[in-house]
Amino acid sequence: MDETTHSVASLEAPIELWDRIRRGYAMPDLEGELVTDREQWYSSRPDYIQRMTERSSKYLFHIVEELERRNMPTELALLPFIESAFNPQAVSSAKAAGMWQFMPATGTYFDLKQNIFQDDRRDVLASTRAALDYLQQLNTLFGDWHLALAAYNWGQGNVGKAIARNKKAGLGTSYTDLNMPAETRLYVPKLQAVKNIVGNPDAFKTELPLIENHPYFQEVTISRDIDVALAAKLADVKLEDFKALNPAAHRPIILAAGTSQILLPWDSAKVFQRNFEAYTLGQYASWTTWTVPSTMAPSEAARRTGMSESDMRSINGIPPRMLVRAGSTLLVPRSAKVINDVTSHVVENGQLNLAPEVVTRRVNVKARRGETVATLARRYRVSTFDVADWNQVTAHTRFQMGQSLVVFLPVKASAKRGSKLQAVKRVPRK
Repeated sequence: MDETTHSVASLEAPIELWDRIRRGYAMPDLEGELVTDREQWYSSRPDYIQRMTERSSKYLFHIVEELERRNMPTELALLPFIESAFNPQAVSSAKAAGMWQFMPATGTYFDLKQNIFQDDRRDVLASTRAALDYLQQLNTLFGDWHLALAAYNWGQGNVGKAIARNKKAGLGTSYTDLNMPAETRLYVPKLQAVKNIVGNPDAFKTELPLIENHPYFQEVTISRDIDVALAAKLADVKLEDFKALNPAAHRPIILAAGTSQILLPWDSAKVFQRNFEAYTLGQYASWTTWTVPSTMAPSEAARRTGMSESDMRSINGIPPRMLVRAGSTLLVPRSAKVINDVTSHVVENGQLNLAPEVVTRRVNVKARRGETVATLARRYRVSTFDVADWNQVTAHTRFQMGQSLVVFLPVKASAKRGSKLQAVKRVPRK
């Protein structure tokens, strides 16, 4: 009777997601001092665990669903705890980004778009798909989940070389046998520690927040460019919660041609659709794009588009002492006269190209015998247009021998010629 009751109970769907994750544990356990050390580290920081687990509640159901669909161990759903503490906006010192911490090149290999409008390494759905693809690939390559995890952290080439070295030396080739950097040596023990705490929180005097076993979000199709703030408002969700579900949009606007779907809390999707259709207060998007016609300073680009220089820099990510090159795509205010949304061509191909701002010095020089604007320009490797402009003459002017003229030279070049005049910043002529 007891056995029958137990069998029936085990077939019931778990009420909470933690139980569902526990049921799907399928990786061999790792034991040892490193695991014990990490167990103590995590369990002695209840506030940290609370923040991590509460943050994970938005994403865990989707990850577990994907793992089960692929017949993968469900403890892999805990890996973002180790990678990013489940922060989709996390960026490492090595430029890895998102809750799965993809490097730029690896992200590109797994079809994660990275452009001036979006970074799919932060996207919840895209990055999870790519991470599980990568982990499956590594497990197939090494035939061992611990080695696959080591390769995810350290790189498959490095793990392959470490295995080859051990084989050559007649040593073992398991995860614990390999000589690895400290970070990778601790990587699987960290995951094992979190796995153990989730598996038996009472044993570690840890309380996990309730995460119910049902979807947290659903996908909603958008047909128009829309401001991030307006999308959150129409969905009746806090802006921070909207950004947590749609972290790939790292500009104040979501461009429909590049991101056709947004994620919203399950109960907010219908609210958004109803409010979107009823919205009559103006444009959905207050931003559009502008292609820079010629290389210019951000201050000039701001002036031409009706922005402040500080807004131009912050919204487009332009650092100090840089010029915006011709052909760059900038996000600028959208006037009521602009009817069309940003095209897919701009979304897919738009780039922000920068050049160092040129610091020059005014240098007084004497005209040589037969000197012309063209010969003076060649002598100092500047344009004839600039020489004519600086000296208020035409491009075909011939100078008198010994005539005093002006040229502006880069600081290094003018320093070689012994000039002691004050340096000034100038934007190159187009």
